[in-house]
Amino acid sequence: MFADFGVGEGLNEMITVKSTQKIFTEDEISRLTGICCEHLRDVARSKHLGSLVRAAGAAGGQSERWLFSNTDLSVLTALQPRCEH
Repeated sequence: MFADFGVGEGLNEMITVKSTQKIFTEDEISRLTGICCEHLRDVARSKHLGSLVRAAGAAGGQSERWLFSNTDLSVLTALQPRCEH
């Protein structure tokens, strides 16, 4: 089973994902929507979308990763147009 999400202002393009996939990384969302990672993080912070996950890194530092749900994906496609750069 697949879920379709309209993309952009004209909703002419569709994103198709497996309905069994419940969590998406920021890289997957960026690739699916055409929104660059920088803009994706900004929108996620301002609209309270996704979850910021922090994990201990190899050199003692912390790594931050955004994870998004199917609902977050549909909201992002409605709010943010594809990046032109």
